[in-house]
Amino acid sequence: MDPELEAFIPLFPATDLSDPVAAREELTALAVAVPPANVEGMVVEDVLVPADPPVPVRIYRPRQARGAVIWLHGGGYVMGNLDTEHPWAGRVADLSGATVISVGYRLAPEHPFPAALDDAYAVLTWASEHASELGLDPDLIAVGGHSAGAALAAGIALRARDERGPAIRFQLLHQPGLDDRQQTWSQRNFTGTPWMTRDKFAMVWRHYMGSRPVTPYAAPARAEDLSGLPPAYVATAEFDPLRDEGIEYALRLLQAGVSVELHQWPGTFHGSQAIVSADVSRRQIAELAAVLRRALA
Repeated sequence: MDPELEAFIPLFPATDLSDPVAAREELTALAVAVPPANVEGMVVEDVLVPADPPVPVRIYRPRQARGAVIWLHGGGYVMGNLDTEHPWAGRVADLSGATVISVGYRLAPEHPFPAALDDAYAVLTWASEHASELGLDPDLIAVGGHSAGAALAAGIALRARDERGPAIRFQLLHQPGLDDRQQTWSQRNFTGTPWMTRDKFAMVWRHYMGSRPVTPYAAPARAEDLSGLPPAYVATAEFDPLRDEGIEYALRLLQAGVSVELHQWPGTFHGSQAIVSADVSRRQIAELAAVLRRALA
């Protein structure tokens, strides 16, 4: 374990996902503790995207940005909102120079699959159709996120391909949770890793799916064909139950002819990039932004 990260492990809450309301309150407290992003010099506004129901988004517009990313927060489909994601969405916009459209998708278990996916896809469609009004190039729209948000990004990339929907320039997948089956080596062996464990991820899938059948749009690792998808950046954490499903998905994308950059961050755990005082966290955040900046150039 990276020693700068290890020092913070005792400070993380236990986070009982069987109580979604309490878990959301804990995430809010963690988000407040993260140093704010620099949003000076950019326009930040909240918008309701027309859909059924309307989807709240927060748009971060740096000067002269032509490219954008549909940004989807983590939180196991159960936690997170526009406010808890504010430090991260703002950082991505500030460091990449891209417009960030942060999505406040509906949360499980109150709104199980496909609610979050439908919300994310509605925002992607809206951004593509209204690109000129938003000052964007419709050919320079990426999708991305962390954890559950990264899985949503991969899911809407599959859906856009299958439905011949909006063009997606790039997928930015940070520590994605892609496989409900939990049969990889890391899922079977990392049962007590910091903050997020195998059992917590099992609870995430129960909240998200309920009794519904799992489709590739919910768990992209189940997709048989990954050809024709946008280029991707995949980042994994060494001590994370999700590690191997991210690596395997990246390899399958490569084997399907999709260009991929894969970075396995040593000494890290799921969500540890939130510890922004650590050098490895700052490097992760800077790399995410640099990759996005290159993809939207």
